Amino acid sequence: MTRSPATPLPPPKARRRLRETAALTQTQLADRVGVTPATVRAWESGRTTPRGRKREAYAKLLMTLAEEETVQAPEPESKLEPEAKPQPQPEPQPEAKPQPEAKPQPQPQPVAAPEPVALTPAQAFDALYAFSAPALVRQTFLLTGRREQARESVERAFQAAWEHWPEVARDRDPVGWVRATAYEYALSPWQRLRPRHRHPEPPPADPGDRTLLNTLLRLPPRHRRTLVLYDGVGLDLPETAAETEASTPATANRLLRAREAVAGRLPALADPQVLHRRLAELASNERLRAAEPPTVRRGGERRARLRTRAAIAFTVALIGTTALTVRTAPTHYEPPVSPGQAVRGVPQRVAPGALSDEELELRQKLRDQVQDGPQRLSPRLE
Repeated sequence: MTRSPATPLPPPKARRRLRETAALTQTQLADRVGVTPATVRAWESGRTTPRGRKREAYAKLLMTLAEEETVQAPEPESKLEPEAKPQPQPEPQPEAKPQPEAKPQPQPQPVAAPEPVALTPAQAFDALYAFSAPALVRQTFLLTGRREQARESVERAFQAAWEHWPEVARDRDPVGWVRATAYEYALSPWQRLRPRHRHPEPPPADPGDRTLLNTLLRLPPRHRRTLVLYDGVGLDLPETAAETEASTPATANRLLRAREAVAGRLPALADPQVLHRRLAELASNERLRAAEPPTVRRGGERRARLRTRAAIAFTVALIGTTALTVRTAPTHYEPPVSPGQAVRGVPQRVAPGALSDEELELRQKLRDQVQDGPQRLSPRLE
């Protein structure tokens, strides 16, 4: 299978010149293409080259900027006109009477453009969710092979984004923030301990899709995530390495090994373009749904309230236990009771029974002695 020809692009210097001529910043051009400003900077310096859908969108935008530059360019000056003949001077007219000075007419004031309406945090979150949630659910399905787990992972990621919305709103790539969180939750090893994981879901109906999904699920999680980000989502190698928290050489090695594993079982997918198209078809053929944005926001707020109440209850219990311990703890040292010692001559305590000869003798001796103490000694004269 031959590789489809890539969309031609102008040289890197021409790309930068077209952007500057259109008075666009790297951030504005990145927003129109759907990438980060760092990626546009790498494209214009020649360090990296766009590929896939990003290449087609970038080439189309550059072509539009080139056409606009051609339209706005001034037309070449026409040939010099022949020298004009001297015109006859008009005859002097009689001096006219001075006219009264006309009053200046009021100039119409320019109408100010309406200021852009600032979105509330809830509206901005709903717009981000409606734009990226369906695609993220399909991408997460390629990682897990489970529809409900993919939907739940994306919802949990958006709930975490709503809890940290000031940070996410200022991030240069909010979709990437949510995508990384959803992938981490979906590939967590704790998912295997859930009861739902023991019951397999029905596989895709198409045999080709079923084979491709089984091949993906056999890959190690890190290799599978790298393959989905690079060949599925369309990120470049540095962005894939940054999102997977790995170095660029390690990410390239994982990508090559994942491609070799897929091509070893499905030789028709050895071409990266064909693999990209098949991954998109596999994710699109599944009927994956996403909840409404208000439902996700309310679920995140309810989960945050439960965690807050649990933390408060645990803190109160800890404070009560500490207070009880301080209240019942001894305030001074009490020495322990010393163990008993045997008195010489006193027999050990035994069970009731007949007394021995020694015991009888001891009892008689005790009875004969005065119980009140020794007798009083009186002095005698000798």
